[in-house]
Amino acid sequence: MQRKMSLERAVEAFAGFMVLLSVALTYFVHPNWVWLTVFVGANLFQQAFTGFCPAAMIMRKLFGLKTEAEQCGAAS
Repeated sequence: MQRKMSLERAVEAFAGFMVLLSVALTYFVHPNWVWLTVFVGANLFQQAFTGFCPAAMIMRKLFGLKTEAEQCGAAS
């Protein structure tokens, strides 16, 4: 059985993509793009302590993603 991507995994994938994108932009476009990396890292850090993640809220509303706990509860 194939499960849908969870909200947590989607946020992790998005954050990883943004870090890689910002590194590429820093290298190929302008060094100031490094601040995007700093912003993504700061958001991940604060989310670990507060649980507040704007990207997760947007993904939940736009794509209807569910947390892993919600997916497991729906399956049983």
